[in-house]
Amino acid sequence: MQIDDPHFELRLANTEAERRAAQRLRYEVFVAELGGDGPLVDHDARLEADRFDPFFDHLLLLDHRRAPEDEVVGVYRVMRCDQAEAAGQFYSEDEYDLTPLRASGRPLLELGRSCLHRDYRGGTAMMHLWNGLAEYIADHGIEVMFGVASFHGTDPAPLAAPLSLLHHRHLAPPDIRPRAKPPGASRMDLIAEQALDRPVAVRQMPALIKAYLRLGGFVGEGAFIDHPFNCIDVCLVMDVARMSEKHRAIYQRGAEIRS
Repeated sequence: MQIDDPHFELRLANTEAERRAAQRLRYEVFVAELGGDGPLVDHDARLEADRFDPFFDHLLLLDHRRAPEDEVVGVYRVMRCDQAEAAGQFYSEDEYDLTPLRASGRPLLELGRSCLHRDYRGGTAMMHLWNGLAEYIADHGIEVMFGVASFHGTDPAPLAAPLSLLHHRHLAPPDIRPRAKPPGASRMDLIAEQALDRPVAVRQMPALIKAYLRLGGFVGEGAFIDHPFNCIDVCLVMDVARMSEKHRAIYQRGAEIRS
């Protein structure tokens, strides 16, 4: 994968060592920073792992100005339909009913575990990852992307405003709308639409969720309270066919880079 900045390299993990480098960064973000945990998290080795890792492709952003063991500064893991079949399910299916997406028959891509080293947030690193994702999408003819994104904490009450805004303004069309599954499912329509303070709600949203919304993304119905990861998840969905030309151009850049 080509990239304009000579200090950075973007590639898929090809070895177990590279996957472990991704898991080390995930540990620092999801476990050390956000308090997450899980049955396969290795606290001694500081690795955040789960049973799905062998089935995902892992997109890595490396900064070659750093020490070799610390070069991975951004990761994204992605799973196509054929990989989900090998895994037995998509990761999100532990939390969401994906029947409408599966029934669509369209090429799907699940996105997950997106994170950046704390020193690279707010700069160009996330755009580099998104450009790599664009190239991957073009390579595999993906039409619909989806995956869970998180709010920190497990109490919906303090997050009533952003969750309600997502429900009232950004709910996915029925033909591609996942639905949160019990027992972790939680309503998002906690505040009536006319009573919402939109600026307050937007300020409470994580940057990644806002970025997907700016690109024309939607959310599934209901949130999911994920106690092991100390977060509340929403299922984001992006349909390339429903994106505006401006939004679609970001993903088409991948095809331009490849040619």
